[in-house]
Order: sequence, then structure tokens, then C-alpha cells
Amino acid sequence: MIKTDVLVIGSGISGLSYAIKISEKLPDTKIMIVTKADEDESNTKYAQGGLAVVTDFQNDNFQKHIDDTIRAGDGENDPDVVKMVVEEAPKRFNEIVEWGAKFDQENGKFALGREGGHTENRIVHHKDITGFEIERALLETARNSPNIEILPYHYVIDLLTQHHVPGKELDPENIHCYGAYILDEKQKQIKKITAKITLVATGGAGHVYKNTTNPIIATGDGIAFVARAYGKVSNMQYYQFHPTALYSKLDGMLFLISEAVRGDGAKLRTKNGKPFMQKYDPREELASRDIVARAIDNEMKTSGDEYVGLDCREMDKEKFMKHFPNIYNKCLSEGIDPFKQLIPVVPAAHYLMGGINIDKDGQSSIRNLFAVGECTNSGLHGANRLASNSLLEGLVFGHNAALKSMTLLEENNFNFDDLKAIPEWNEDGMKIMDEMVLVTYLRKQLQEMMSDLVSIVRSNERLKIAKKKHQDISEAVSELYNYSILSPQLSELRNLVSVSGLIIDQSLEMKQNKGAFYNKDFA
Repeated sequence: MIKTDVLVIGSGISGLSYAIKISEKLPDTKIMIVTKADEDESNTKYAQGGLAVVTDFQNDNFQKHIDDTIRAGDGENDPDVVKMVVEEAPKRFNEIVEWGAKFDQENGKFALGREGGHTENRIVHHKDITGFEIERALLETARNSPNIEILPYHYVIDLLTQHHVPGKELDPENIHCYGAYILDEKQKQIKKITAKITLVATGGAGHVYKNTTNPIIATGDGIAFVARAYGKVSNMQYYQFHPTALYSKLDGMLFLISEAVRGDGAKLRTKNGKPFMQKYDPREELASRDIVARAIDNEMKTSGDEYVGLDCREMDKEKFMKHFPNIYNKCLSEGIDPFKQLIPVVPAAHYLMGGINIDKDGQSSIRNLFAVGECTNSGLHGANRLASNSLLEGLVFGHNAALKSMTLLEENNFNFDDLKAIPEWNEDGMKIMDEMVLVTYLRKQLQEMMSDLVSIVRSNERLKIAKKKHQDISEAVSELYNYSILSPQLSELRNLVSVSGLIIDQSLEMKQNKGAFYNKDFA
């Protein structure tokens, strides 16, 4: 058994900013960050657009940002949370600048972009690789903190709570977290790591669908293991599809064409060059993501085309290449010159608005368990996230969770009685899978079903069929899990099954269309 004071699961903006805060204020506190891939692999790394924050108080203000956020969220947001996050944004932004994150400037001021749903230019950015730059700066700061230890290729299987105690009668209002069972992939050993406080910062679940803008690590792990520990999870029916991912004939992670490109003037066209957004919303290309994604989906279904086009041919080439060098080079590598031809784009699973229920301090319904970022239902996003509010959420809630955690650590009122009854991981009687074909097959079956039946547009009939198909897949995965020695691939499949089940069930409970949730039977 390994002991630490604070266990952080995930190494993106949420986990790193939280750990750095505690490290600076409580230098004697032992902080362990575990991440299932390289330490820099996270959803944060792939965020292109930027960070939404009011810095130009002559033309912008907090109320405008609040109104834009609630409008995009279709009024399902918690207004107190929105106000808190928007008003805290400048302070948290200044902190990461102090930690070394660099943002583009013009004439001595931060360059501000605009994206769909925003009424003003307020997106601070580092070219079109903002997340990459933030991740670099935070990782460098964390590595220089003597009381932070980062363990890559450590995969969390389950949380340590009373639900692992044999014969224990659970009180859902009094569950405690004591750490986690963690697979050390290099040593092929499952460790029991205990902690006074645990933070879940595992990101999203894009790979529940065939096509996503998320990296391969986004398999909903945190949401799944919190749900298995009887933590409260909600709003899973709200899945945002980014309107413009670069079209590919291959399934998996698609390259994101940032919303900021449309914010700078790019136009959507049908495959044969006709504009169509004017039919769906007066804001046209700058409508919120749910509206644009459904419009593209409808155009593709009506025409039978596999994609629509993003027209950048009338844009300022020099400005484009300065702001979007990564996108420009990616297009050229695919044989597409954005100034001579349309960029083929399709909607792809991008961001989950629901997740682990948390309060303003990032506390979940499980004691001593905090959660921050895309794996949570914080109340900020409502039914649909406003562009570039996600990095902001990670910073503000990471800050709040760190403050609350430090209070608990200083009080030091932790009871570990039940921990003694939680067993070590037992693999007796299990066998190593000699091939991964079953895991791959079941994962593809799940992703096909979710993409076909529980995607941008849903229906009661589709959801009921999805429920039946999901039950069959779930039974097969459970059987496989029960007799196999655990691998990250099998555990990820188990988590994808858990998350997809929550999406289906909470979609069936919805009786009206809101934000990113659209059931054609309610239209």
C-alpha cells in the first residue's frame, strides 16, 4: 500500500492547476499525480481556440459573458456558478500567465478572438495551440515543485470506498473516498494508493462515439468509477458535437478545425458550394455549436454527402497563417489548400456537459473526493457549453477545490477505519487474454450503436433500441471482465459501457429538447 496526502487523477489543466496551488501553499503536503499515458497527454493539450475571459473592459463586461454563457446553455446553467466563474476568470488567467503560459498580443495588449455564441471578442489564445501552451507551462511548474510526484502510465481502475468492503451496508449520503486501485502499466502491478483527499480530473468521454475530436485517452474513466462507487452523476444526455472536424474516412480521433476560424470569417458551404446557415439561425456561422452541428447534420442527411465545406478562400491569408499555423499545415498535409478549395468538415463528439455532480468547491457527493473539469456537472455549461469556457472552468474550479482541500488538510479530521477492511486487488482464478479481438470487437459495436442511435439527433425509438443493444454489450463485457486479468484496454471498455449506459438512460428520461439534446419526437 502506498500513502499520499493528495491523489490527483489526471494531468490536464484541472489536475495540474489544483496540484500547483496546494503545493505552493502547503509545501509539506505530499501530492501524487497519476495519469494513464504520458504526463502531457490530456484533452487540455488539444484545445485550439483559447480561454474565454473578459480583459477588454472598454468593449466587454462580465454581464455580457454571463449572458452569452447562459444563452448557449439554453438556460439550464446554474446562474450563481456562471457569475462566479466569469468574475473569477481574470484572476485565474493572470495566475497562469505568471506560471509562464504565453498568449498572443497585439500592440501591447492580449489579442482577442471571437467564437460561436460570443457577442464580443474575448478569447485569449496562443496561435491555434492554446491548450498545448497552457499544458507546457503548468507541467513545467509542477515538475519544479518538490512535493509533487507525477506517475505516467498509471491507470486508475476503481476508487477505494466502502463499496469495496465485504458485507458493508452502504449509506449513499455517507460514502468516503480513501484513494484508488491503480494499475502500474510498466510493472504490470495493481497498487492500492491511499490518500486523505482525491481529485478526479480525467476529462471527457469522446470515444464512446466513432468519431471524436478527443485524444484516445478520453474514455470517461472518472465518471464511470465515481458512478460505480455510488457517486451522483447527472446531465449525461447533453453531449456537444463540434460542428467542424476535418473529414476522414477513418474512425477515431479527428483533427479539430477551431471555431475561431469561423469567428475570423470562414463560411460553411454545401459540398457544391452553396451557403446554408442562413436557413437555420440569423447568427449563421456564429450560432452556438448545437445549432451549427444540427444544421450540418441535416444538410448531410438531406444531400447524402459525407461532409460539408468550410470556405476560407476570402479570408486574409497572412492573418490566417499567423493565427492558425497548425490548422493550415494540417490541411496542406492532407492535400487541401484552404485558400483554393473548401476544407471538408463533419461534426464530431467533442464535449460532455454532464458528469460527476459537484458544488462550487468541486466537492462530489462522496466525502474527500473532489472533481474538476469535463468529467463534472458543475452547473457552468447547462445544456450546451459556450466555446472556450472549458479551460476557464478547469482553472476556477481547480482553484476553489484547492482552497477547500487545504482547509480539510489543515483540519486533518480524516477517519480511515473502513480502509482497513478494503482488500488488496485479487486476481486469483483469472486468466490473461491471449488476444484483444473481443475487446476491439465489443468497443466497435458500442461506438457504432452510439453513433447511429444516440448522436446529434435522437428519437424515442432509437433510444429504446439502443437500450436493448447496450444491455447485450454490457453483459458480454461484464463476463469478459469477471474472468480476465485486467488490462487498460478492458478497463476502458468497461468504462465506455458505463458512460454510454448513463447517456442512454438520461436521454430516455428527457421530455423536451434543450441545448445539445435533440429528440426529433419533441420537435
